[in-house]
Amino acid sequence: MNSKTIEQRFCEYAKIDTQSDPNSTTFPSTEKQKDLGRVLVQELLDLGLSDAYMDEFAYVFATLPSNVGSGKPVLCFCAHMDTSPDCSGTGVKPIIHKNYQGGDIVLPDDSSQVISPNDHPYLLERIGDDIITASGTTLLGADDKAGIAVIMDFVQRMVENPTLPHGDIRVLFTPDEEIGRGVDKLDMNKLGADIGYTLDASERGCYEDETFSANAAKVHFYGISAHPGYAKGKLVNALKVAADFLDSFPKDSWSPETTEGTEGFVHPVTMGGVAEHAWVQFIVRDFKTSMLAEHEARLTTLMNDCVSRWPGATAEVEITEQYRNMKEVVDKDSRISEFAIASIKAVGIEPKLTRARGGTDGSRLSFMGLPCPNLFTGEMAYHGKHEFVFVQDMKKSSDVLVELSARWSTS
Repeated sequence: MNSKTIEQRFCEYAKIDTQSDPNSTTFPSTEKQKDLGRVLVQELLDLGLSDAYMDEFAYVFATLPSNVGSGKPVLCFCAHMDTSPDCSGTGVKPIIHKNYQGGDIVLPDDSSQVISPNDHPYLLERIGDDIITASGTTLLGADDKAGIAVIMDFVQRMVENPTLPHGDIRVLFTPDEEIGRGVDKLDMNKLGADIGYTLDASERGCYEDETFSANAAKVHFYGISAHPGYAKGKLVNALKVAADFLDSFPKDSWSPETTEGTEGFVHPVTMGGVAEHAWVQFIVRDFKTSMLAEHEARLTTLMNDCVSRWPGATAEVEITEQYRNMKEVVDKDSRISEFAIASIKAVGIEPKLTRARGGTDGSRLSFMGLPCPNLFTGEMAYHGKHEFVFVQDMKKSSDVLVELSARWSTS
């Protein structure tokens, strides 16, 4: 068996470019995600998980067989392989900074990129630990290769210590989570698990059993095209209508930059078009599913008010369901959270019960029949060049999985 440290595994995974592409029509959205999938399959086979394989959609499956007999809930530990399209994932050079003692970290390949405790106060909670960063020109990929490293470290530990109790454990690595398609092609019968936990949360001790409920909204504006040289009294420019629409949004509320806690928002993420037809794509988020309809009604009112100011223009809105607050499912079995919180405490950490102002694969998995809250990995400042993770946080996360497996094995 090829044993590795958790930091070795993480750094090897981080170097593999697995960036997903929201504009792709294939699944997975990029073939290069399979490069990591193949590595993980081989490592799982080397660890003795003989059924490890990757399917045509880049899902990686494997089973750690029970050592306590049958009849126990089948757990799934899940992480995603892709990295965010928001920042380059090509040529990642992970750097381990031993025994962090506070202060700024200047990234060597671009000295203008500085990871500072002023921006990331969590750094000051981890004095003396080992931090991993990128080099300044790419993201790091801790989101979610830290989660992958945690799960692989857990598997290695269980194989090396066969007396540690556990029921059947299903390992699942997914593609395309960052673009909201992570479980689009997942066969739940093939997965065959009862309870899941994603490894995709941040600070040490963090446990998330609640996410936004989420819809997408696309607002279309239709104008009247005319030759610009002869357009007087004829042209109605849909681009200007769309711009007026966005300008009518409140400046001090209802947006990601002005909300926190349980407050929802409507957020324009992309727009485009020409004079005849323009569009704006939104994400609609709230912890109360019932509030989505209120946000969408307000969006529609603003759209109609805008069109009324532009005679000849018309508009319509499309709503697409994305995911729902996992808490609606997770709370149906109190053991799911009780065991997670107890496991975090058992490894000497004070649990941090937080809401995810976003979604993970677990959001959708929960409504596909697999209750699936989210556990910490230590990944921080994700989706950008300042991304980092502490080695000791990943190790503690692996400890939690050992404890969690033991608790479910006696349930």
